[in-house]
Amino acid sequence: MSEELIDYAAWGERFFATAVTAERVLAGVNVLAGRPIDVGPLGVGPGRIAKVTARGTIGTATGERVGADPVSFHVDLPVTLKFSIDLGMDKQHFDAEITVPLVITAHGRADLAIALDVTPPPATQVVVRLKAQGLRASLTSKAANVEGELRRFVAKYVAKELEKPYVRQATVIDVAGAVEKAAAGLGPREQSPIADELTDDLPAAMEAELEHTAQLFLEDQ
Repeated sequence: MSEELIDYAAWGERFFATAVTAERVLAGVNVLAGRPIDVGPLGVGPGRIAKVTARGTIGTATGERVGADPVSFHVDLPVTLKFSIDLGMDKQHFDAEITVPLVITAHGRADLAIALDVTPPPATQVVVRLKAQGLRASLTSKAANVEGELRRFVAKYVAKELEKPYVRQATVIDVAGAVEKAAAGLGPREQSPIADELTDDLPAAMEAELEHTAQLFLEDQ
């Protein structure tokens, strides 16, 4: 480990970049994973005569860091849906694989927490891969503009979920609390400098903060 001394600003910048990893960002977003989506019946097409009913789930997000100032990430949130269009006398069935792109920016707070600001996309950026079960279903989907309706619905649904308290809690890293936990666990160890112990223990303590928040959410379900 380098013993080079650096100024506070450089130390803070390095710490921030080290603390806010893609893995920790995804851990915060993935409290959404497994959440059910229940749509409909939703009127679509001319006159809203056709009715769409859909059932699905939010999948596990993937992503990577894309910026350093500010520290930011691009994350893709997958959604899987199975749905049908009821035309009154007939029903057509479809499968949809949807990708919701998210921009996540990390901000430092005065209480020494790191807040992850999640920006949901407009409907036009939601990607819908629609698979119709049969030619007739394919024609029906085009006539009713199912893809457009799904983009709008999923964009609104994800934006609403991101505003809920359990997501906001999961997207805050309590650095001060993590440092206290790491420091409390320090003990006398031979040939092990305290600084090294704190450096080793801090990431684990920060992970524990996220895991604790996710567990509280699961217990409330």
